[in-house]
Amino acid sequence: MTANIWGYLPDVGYEAGTHLVGYRVEALDGSVGKVDKHSDEVDAAHLVVDTGPWILGRRVVVPAGTVTGIDQDEQKIYLGRTRDEIKNAPVFQDEDFASRDAYLHQVGMYFGGFPLV
Repeated sequence: MTANIWGYLPDVGYEAGTHLVGYRVEALDGSVGKVDKHSDEVDAAHLVVDTGPWILGRRVVVPAGTVTGIDQDEQKIYLGRTRDEIKNAPVFQDEDFASRDAYLHQVGMYFGGFPLV
């Protein structure tokens, strides 16, 4: 991946300002849900993925650096992670919780071994 897991890689097809809410999210081994929210904040870019009924409607924060591709026409985002990795990610509780540095640090360490910059 990248030393900064909190930024989109240059070749994934992300264009700053693109509204990603509603895009389907695909892991390496299948669908994991849809984008519920996203942030393209510098050094803190991430997606909040609603997993729907797959894991009981749980939401997961996924750093932008895990994105391997974005298909604008199909409105689909591809992750370089498996369904199990998404399923076992730190639990997203609410917006206030997700904005806390400690939580984002935990997510960064889980997905790439790199804390929030």
